[in-house]
Amino acid sequence: MQTCAVDSSLDVAAWFIDRALNDGEYLQPQKMHRLLYLSQAYYSVANHGRYFMPTLFVAFETGPVAPDVYRAFEPGRPYFETKPMSGAAADFLDSIWRRFGQHSSDYLTRQIRGHQPFTDALANGVGTPIMLESMREFYGAKKHEQVAPGGAPPIGQVLRPKVMRSHTGRPVSVHKWMPPARPANPVKK
Repeated sequence: MQTCAVDSSLDVAAWFIDRALNDGEYLQPQKMHRLLYLSQAYYSVANHGRYFMPTLFVAFETGPVAPDVYRAFEPGRPYFETKPMSGAAADFLDSIWRRFGQHSSDYLTRQIRGHQPFTDALANGVGTPIMLESMREFYGAKKHEQVAPGGAPPIGQVLRPKVMRSHTGRPVSVHKWMPPARPANPVKK
């Protein structure tokens, strides 16, 4: 079993709250949950189905919610010692914040409530888990296309490219190479 990129979803929630405060913004709880959800989804797309944080999201009428984070933050921000986040995890969260952080809670909620992983889970009832596999399939399906109306932006529009230097010293943008997904073991006749 693969490990998660971060140890706790509470650390990720605290990172988003702190980032919003650094930008002079109050982060509403619903917006925090939408950002957590998008982080989990896009990390799974970018890293072959791995979890970013050890959290399961469930479908509520208001949108996807991480129940452990909801419970911990319900009375307000709890006091706990956060663990330092790796540079790669912080860079990933920075990309999520830069792409989605300027949007309002209502906008993110409207968008996500129209996305298939959420609607499928909600169709099975409030509190139904949103499976990571369905999140990865939906958010990774458009990786080479433009944003569809009401759809999710492709991974290339979410993650910032890494800038490196070519052999001549010129800066170039690079992306992590991902081999094409292999089909599941076909059934032999």
